[in-house]
Amino acid sequence: MGLKWCTCMTDGSEIRAEVAGAGTVVIKVGSAVLTDPEQGLAADLLESLGEEIVGLLEAGRRVLLVSSGAVVEGVSRLKLKARPETVHELQAAAAVGQMGLVQAYERAFARHGRHAAVVLLTHDDLANRQRYLNARATLTTLLDFGAVPVINENDSVATDEIRFGDNDTLAAMATNLLQADLLILLTDIDGLYDSNPRQNPEASRLEYADAADPRLDAMVGGSGALGRGGMITKLKAARLAARSGAHTVIASGSDPSILKRILAGEQIGTLLAASVSPLDARKRWIAGQQRVKGRLTLDPGAVTALRERGVSLLPVGVTSVRGEFSRGELVACEDGDGRVVAQGLSNYSSAETGLMLGVSSDVIGERLGYSLEPELIHRDNLVVVS
Repeated sequence: MGLKWCTCMTDGSEIRAEVAGAGTVVIKVGSAVLTDPEQGLAADLLESLGEEIVGLLEAGRRVLLVSSGAVVEGVSRLKLKARPETVHELQAAAAVGQMGLVQAYERAFARHGRHAAVVLLTHDDLANRQRYLNARATLTTLLDFGAVPVINENDSVATDEIRFGDNDTLAAMATNLLQADLLILLTDIDGLYDSNPRQNPEASRLEYADAADPRLDAMVGGSGALGRGGMITKLKAARLAARSGAHTVIASGSDPSILKRILAGEQIGTLLAASVSPLDARKRWIAGQQRVKGRLTLDPGAVTALRERGVSLLPVGVTSVRGEFSRGELVACEDGDGRVVAQGLSNYSSAETGLMLGVSSDVIGERLGYSLEPELIHRDNLVVVS
């Protein structure tokens, strides 16, 4: 029986029920699970993982996969005697290994009539607001198509200064990017222990805790031989995911039914809980921002719709725009007397907004020559000011 302690508002069973109900799931699988240092990718395990993910898709869930393994696969393909130490050699191995990783995932999903979509990211892609929004729109569209986005750090071009440093962090950032409900970190250990289970047979697994609990810091250890991330990075990733309201489960990737069991609400692995829902976390952040970049004046109908029905803001309800702002920046929504009724993140720049004042959403493409979103501000990115 593992340890049980949690400083969150609900008990472990209630949190497991939330895990079982997760609609959007980010799964990170580490090198220690996917690869062998001499043989490269573990084909059987990868096929099993693909089958499990397809099962989640068929159950109506949206799944994004963050995968390690490119460097180890590259080392195997290049027949190197050991993992390289220089950055350029690591990047070269990653470039070669990425081909094997892509082929393996495409085979695994094609067997079930699904497609894998490889997306390589650097830190700058998510630090730059425009590229952040573009990445989110692309990933969301891939999920809408029923494809499985397979994300990895763009190791072959990223430099030390802009590297995520580990795929646990990348997975947490992808969780925040998609406002996912759950992050699953699959590793070669079945959870977080109070001491190293490889050295102490009496070590006890922690079943659940609040991700922010400071007692967790004393329980994490260093990195394994194959991957860059150990339990330290997994705890950091869980805390990063919790900021946007996502729970995290750390579990063993060697169990061929691990995903099914986690999403059935079983007490398996270690559950690190977030204290707020993804939507609540996002809206709290929006409500707490004080520096708006621009202001929109709404007609009476739009004001009533926002206040009474909590809908998205469409361009048809906007009569004027002031200030300069880019896509994704914070704007205030005012009534005809200049009173702020809401604030949110705009899907369009001030220049674009000015071209579609008062028009219906189906005219956006005609006015701009393209259409990014049907809403000017989506309701998930909009907070009504009381």
